[in-house]
Amino acid sequence: MATPTTRSLRRLLAAAVPLALAVAVTGCGLGDEPVDKGSLAKDVSLDGVELTVGSKEFTEQLVLCSITSLALKSAEAAVTEKCGMSGSDTVRTALESNAIDIYWEYTGTAWISFLKETKPLTDSKEQYDAVAKADKEKNDIAWLDRAPLNNTYAIAVKQGTGDELGVETISDYAKLLDSDPDAATLCVATEFVKRDDGLPGLEKAYGFTVPKDKLKQLKDGAIYNAVDKGDPCVFGEVFATDGRIGALNLTVLEDDKKFFPVYNPAPTLPVSVLKDNPDIAKVLNPIAAALDNETMQRLNAEVDVEGRSAEQVAEAWLKSQDFIG
Repeated sequence: MATPTTRSLRRLLAAAVPLALAVAVTGCGLGDEPVDKGSLAKDVSLDGVELTVGSKEFTEQLVLCSITSLALKSAEAAVTEKCGMSGSDTVRTALESNAIDIYWEYTGTAWISFLKETKPLTDSKEQYDAVAKADKEKNDIAWLDRAPLNNTYAIAVKQGTGDELGVETISDYAKLLDSDPDAATLCVATEFVKRDDGLPGLEKAYGFTVPKDKLKQLKDGAIYNAVDKGDPCVFGEVFATDGRIGALNLTVLEDDKKFFPVYNPAPTLPVSVLKDNPDIAKVLNPIAAALDNETMQRLNAEVDVEGRSAEQVAEAWLKSQDFIG
């Protein structure tokens, strides 16, 4: 457990974080109600431990944030939620500056964006091991167990449209862009335009450039409906575990040159926090083991398609696994 001196110091440091971080946050809305114990809290106690859980702004991250908060509460931790920060850099900065104590990051994102490596490893275990080792050595950030789900970037198209255009792979898309640019309009999120593992790297790997007038920047969540309607784009950047892919009958193009890295998520936290509170790993590692692509797609769809809140989805899933009471 963190000592009063350690905890006080961390909170003082957190107060120095730019106001912009706080403004970007939306609370998860879980309140201070106690959570009944389940299997996660067996022989584990975080009583008296204060933890702030954060996340990025898209649906999967909001669900993971709520899952984490409820799980830690079941072990009697005092949890503050800062779910929904805008962008990977914002959440990572919050972690490094002690504004939050824990959030789920993706191996590919950390490897490319934070550790500044240019060549991702194709084997998921090797990628995780390399990220965890480097982040601990360079930044004093610990990685708990990774989930088997792989929320990699992907390019999608409406199934019938893809069939009509004869586009099944990203190489096919590159050829279409060259021969018929009007049929190859692409919707992307702002972050994807800037990332080395996003559009710049994709264009370089496949040898194409999307003309500015054929590239539309939208919020992540708006891209799926845009591709479904074919307006303002025919193709779009998506996340592989998003539930709207199946619900809207979208087809993910094969990454035939295997450009996109593996994106296994895992809880990340300062080494000092884990050292003071090793039971955090005992609470969260079983959750990671239970999250595969099919499970995450279903949970995401319950939010984005069925209209349930991330908190409701997280609580129902944790109870279904007997993780909480």
